[in-house]
Amino acid sequence: MSTPFELVCPAGGLPALKAAVDHGADCVYTGFRDATNARNFTGLNFDDKSLKEGIAYAHARGVKVFVALNTYPQTDNWPGWTAAVDKAAAFGVDAIILADPGLMDYAHRTHPQLRLHLSVQGSATNYEAINFYHERFGIQRAVLPRVLSLAQVEHVVKNTPVEIEVFGFGGLCVMVEGRCALSAYATGTSPNCQGACSPGKAVRYEETPDGMETRLNGVLIDRFAPGERAGYPTLCKGRFEVDDETYYAIEEPTSLNTLELLPELMRMGIRAIKIEGRQRSPAYVKQVTQVWRQAIDACRRDREHFAPTAAWMAELNKVSEGLTATLGAYNRPWK
Repeated sequence: MSTPFELVCPAGGLPALKAAVDHGADCVYTGFRDATNARNFTGLNFDDKSLKEGIAYAHARGVKVFVALNTYPQTDNWPGWTAAVDKAAAFGVDAIILADPGLMDYAHRTHPQLRLHLSVQGSATNYEAINFYHERFGIQRAVLPRVLSLAQVEHVVKNTPVEIEVFGFGGLCVMVEGRCALSAYATGTSPNCQGACSPGKAVRYEETPDGMETRLNGVLIDRFAPGERAGYPTLCKGRFEVDDETYYAIEEPTSLNTLELLPELMRMGIRAIKIEGRQRSPAYVKQVTQVWRQAIDACRRDREHFAPTAAWMAELNKVSEGLTATLGAYNRPWK
């Protein structure tokens, strides 16, 4: 097959980066330890020293490093975001992943040699929007939001010169990425501007006579029966009472898993597949990267006869949210 197909893996820290590199990633994506990226959680991300070490480790093994600067700066903190662009360029990253058009313009003008990717936070769901970013800012890749059917993804690919990257595995967010305001509603902190959804300081777990309760800034998110696995309290994946029925009213806690779609994704010209999970452990990164590396290589060898093995699916199910998986919007024929 002549068209490259890259495996893009998450790295929430240096151990995860090394796990991804050592177990088959073509690229890893990271972020600085501040609000410039949409995974600004305590204990995650890279300081200058660890990022330089990570880039050197990856490049020595032929693996690319992308840095996500995909939150939206405000007027009073703009210099912090431009400084992050300058630093990423100086460190020699292979691409920066951006969402804000103003920051994209700055990066394009200031570092014309720097490769730009449009983040999923940019919410570009049609080729017209992607082509605008390409013509105006020279983006070379776009990460599609997880809201399109396979037919819609193919329509985008056919009508843009921009490389298309899609999510292949990991947790799901509420539909149109980049526009979720649920965390800001409950806590005043959002993934879009401060990089944190459901910040840890607002999270509470409490044993009650009715079971384990999770709350976000005092808002009851879920109640778990004895022995039931208690998830991290995010508003989109809480169980709420609607019309006298309590259920996951917004989003089921499940993981996207598109392993069975690999032949179709390759056929339509997808350039890269992304694994979600910068907030997950190095062990998760190792486990998922290994499976996807094997699957991609097998599919490239014989696309016509490719099928996920039971062993691969079992390994991925172990780390799936809620221990269940879905094809998400890719498999919605009504779209």
